[in-house]
Amino acid sequence: MIEQARARLDDDRVEFVVHDLLDPIRIPLVDAILSTATFHRVLDHERQFANLAGVLRHGAQLAARCGGAGNADRLATVLGDLGYDLREDKLFAGPDRTRSRLERPGFDRIEWWLHDEPTPIPRGDLELYLRTICLGSVLEGDPRGGTGRRHAPGRRAPPRRRDRPRPPGHPRAAGRAGR
Repeated sequence: MIEQARARLDDDRVEFVVHDLLDPIRIPLVDAILSTATFHRVLDHERQFANLAGVLRHGAQLAARCGGAGNADRLATVLGDLGYDLREDKLFAGPDRTRSRLERPGFDRIEWWLHDEPTPIPRGDLELYLRTICLGSVLEGDPRGGTGRRHAPGRRAPPRRRDRPRPPGHPRAAGRAGR
């Protein structure tokens, strides 16, 4: 993903950083942070937001989009139909909880909201979509090969229902906060 961002935003004024958000970020202060589809993959939001706040200059802005509250519920239903067991390796927070977590390290002017984001997926492509876009950590394998974790041994996967309608768009969180 970072290579795609570099290709699209080829500009000397932009610096791209790949970093574990649970570790302090050792870079000079920045004017803005943009995060896409990352925050819900970090379980310790307090540490993540403290580390981000630590590199923003006064008056800077954080802008983000990520999975939001309710996302896991819909995804868990779909996964159950496919025979997968969604592990608790994601945190889909709601706006109120996220706002309070952002306030602790000093963010202000916080706007955070949820919205449905429909994702049309052609019939027959749902499992491949889930494997490649949503479940890399659960499946740990080739998206076409399906070598990932299924239900625990001795636990039978529910029957796959082909008559089940495709899920609606999953709730996405979006927001911005100043520092």
